[in-house]
Amino acid sequence: MPLFGPDTIRTLVGDRANGDHTLDLRGVSLSHARSAISQMLERSRSDDLTSVVIRIDPATATSGETLFLPIGRQLLEARKRGLITRFHPLPEADGGGFHVELPDRPRYGETQQ
Repeated sequence: MPLFGPDTIRTLVGDRANGDHTLDLRGVSLSHARSAISQMLERSRSDDLTSVVIRIDPATATSGETLFLPIGRQLLEARKRGLITRFHPLPEADGGGFHVELPDRPRYGETQQ
């Protein structure tokens, strides 16, 4: 696997380390993390959220399995169901996690055309 420098990675995955909301899942169990993401997706249907940064513990030499793959799979499934517009991993320099973009919700009184 090729090694990329921080500038190359930032070019590939973007520079979005901030969002309308931050969901900090560092130090939590997988079941708690999945539940928190489900609640965030449910709440996003009624809130004006358009983007969320999900923070997870970065991988280290001794960390073992991280939340990266299971959370990534949950986000992919949510994208397939239309609950997420798109998502991508955060650059390593910004810590572990994902930047998630949520679909625009019509405001009260607005109609879709």
